[in-house]
Amino acid sequence: MNLIRRCFAEVLGTYLLVLLGCGVVHTAVLTGSQSGLWQVAVVWGLAVMLAIYVTGATSGAHINPAITLAFAARGRFAWRLVLPYILSQVAGAFLAAATLFVLFAPLLAAKEEAKHVRRGQPGSEVTAMCYGEYFPSPGPLAGPTEAYSEAAHHRLNETVSEPTAFGAEFLGTAILALVVFAVTDPGNIAGRAQRLAPAIIGLTISALISFIAPLTQACFNPARDFGPRLFACFAGWGPIALPGPRGLGFLTVYILAPVAGALVGAHVYDLLLRPSVAAAEQQTL
Repeated sequence: MNLIRRCFAEVLGTYLLVLLGCGVVHTAVLTGSQSGLWQVAVVWGLAVMLAIYVTGATSGAHINPAITLAFAARGRFAWRLVLPYILSQVAGAFLAAATLFVLFAPLLAAKEEAKHVRRGQPGSEVTAMCYGEYFPSPGPLAGPTEAYSEAAHHRLNETVSEPTAFGAEFLGTAILALVVFAVTDPGNIAGRAQRLAPAIIGLTISALISFIAPLTQACFNPARDFGPRLFACFAGWGPIALPGPRGLGFLTVYILAPVAGALVGAHVYDLLLRPSVAAAEQQTL
């Protein structure tokens, strides 16, 4: 029962994260109701904060396979729980995507009609981006007036290569893991205000989104990308959603890069910074 309760908390936490986070992406892309990137970033940060507050006491609120793997790699989480946690996180993200699809179906169809694109065909990234992620962000193609242009899309794709996108996701997730490990470390004097940890982590997400989103839509979380991407594949976007128009780029950029980044960030804190934190704690005793 304890494992079921913890897995349910991970489903619920990831559901809240994706429902609010991808929800604001829907409103920005489909209605233009967000005036800038910062508004979207703040909602994502609030979504992370709320999900942690709601589920942290039950499951630890990993809500991210990369963070789960990082905790396990550093001996702070049991390896036997890794797979149940990751499956729960993907399930929560999938369910949130399904909820958003039901709510926004007419607006999705209207955007595709306005852009003269067919769902599942090239160009339908302008709506698929509400679920899975793409590099660079197709946001500039989803404006309210002009029709979709294949030439403009080609020029946009040339601005961000797969290695660049991998590096952006790796860096963003490494910073996120570094902050998570720092603010959840009971030996860190500066991070002892544990009740503020969810807010600090949420603000870190907002800051990272603010400069990485134009490059990759700022994932940092394999469940956040794969769950909605998988749903979009079944919901009519097909190969535009999975694997996507850039082949296995979704695997390297949105799954492998966040996992590698989280592992590096966790090891940097524990191996390079944590000994200093422990020494400072001893000096105060």
